[in-house]
Amino acid sequence: MDIQLKRGLLDVCVLAAIRNEDSYGYKIIKDMKPYLELSESTLYTILKRLEAGKLLTVRSVEHEGRLRKYYHITEAGKSRIEEFKQDWQEIVSVYNFITREDNGNE
Repeated sequence: MDIQLKRGLLDVCVLAAIRNEDSYGYKIIKDMKPYLELSESTLYTILKRLEAGKLLTVRSVEHEGRLRKYYHITEAGKSRIEEFKQDWQEIVSVYNFITREDNGNE
């Protein structure tokens, strides 16, 4: 898969994982596991990029004597999910065009 396309998909997946409630790294990975495998190093790179893009915010909370970072989606992050949904319709249309001969449609 094209690296830019994959990056965009993973960004939106992480945003979707925190859309309904704030979450932390391990839980995000656990919640996404039924859908895709994501390493911790990849996740934290994505989280930093999303924070820099103001698509999420971070707060630290003490948990069992350690600081845990919780991630919160911003309005811009929610908008990015909605943009992705609209873009996806175009992607499906392009996919259908590309594979039309594979399906016996000419």
